[in-house]
Amino acid sequence: MNLFKDILRGVVIGIANAIPGVSGGTMMVSMGIYDKLIYSVTHLFKQPVKSIKTLLPYFIGMAIGIVGLAFAIVAMFEHIPFQTCMLFIGLILGGVPILTGHLKGVRFNLSHAVVFLIFFGSIILLQIFGGQGSDVALTVTPISLFKLVLVGIVAAATMVIPGVSGSMMLMTMGYYYPVIGSVKDFITALVAFDAPKIIHICMILIPFGIGVVVGIFAVAKLIEMLMDKYEALTYCGIMGLVVASPVVILMSAPLAGMSVVTVLTGAVTFVVGVVIALCLGK
Repeated sequence: MNLFKDILRGVVIGIANAIPGVSGGTMMVSMGIYDKLIYSVTHLFKQPVKSIKTLLPYFIGMAIGIVGLAFAIVAMFEHIPFQTCMLFIGLILGGVPILTGHLKGVRFNLSHAVVFLIFFGSIILLQIFGGQGSDVALTVTPISLFKLVLVGIVAAATMVIPGVSGSMMLMTMGYYYPVIGSVKDFITALVAFDAPKIIHICMILIPFGIGVVVGIFAVAKLIEMLMDKYEALTYCGIMGLVVASPVVILMSAPLAGMSVVTVLTGAVTFVVGVVIALCLGK
């Protein structure tokens, strides 16, 4: 049962990472597994068996979410965008009680409030001024492949940090649709057993994957160090990122001209999201 729930949690994280504007890191926090995943990543070489046993179900779920269910979520954003936004807001806010549990007994002062406001405001400003870069052409050249490694590092870093959308960051840099397109082309080539095309796409995706791995390890280690030395302040920062996430999602949602039915169905999907978060967070 726990294995199945961990795979489902991975699916939620994978979908969130694939959707621009939604943070996979926030979903980890909301489901109460953020600390465990950070610890497993940073101790992968010290405790390989234990770490792999912990991480594997989540990676399986993430692969399912990114490759499969993410396409359904994209369709939902196209046809029922407000309801889908409310579903993710429910998923986020449903996990806030888990996060506040880490702050029980803390005597709050001005520094905690400042950290919360800085991280809250940074996400709002990123949404306002982030913009969107023009899509780049992925080519197999030394410079292009080096850029893919760097882009992978940035994307992974933002995927791990709660409140920051890795896919939105990719979109800002002009790599979101090219990378997603390469993943789709790889799956198509794999099904068709098109070896030359598979090799060509792998030469593009492997450098990006290397960057993702490096980024995840680097940021996870940094967050672990901050939690060890400044636990309360770190959680205040994470709380600011998480609380800002619903605001960011609503900022990108089509709110004009909504009908009563849209609002009511949005309320339903919000409740569904909260229930799912509470169930997966147990």
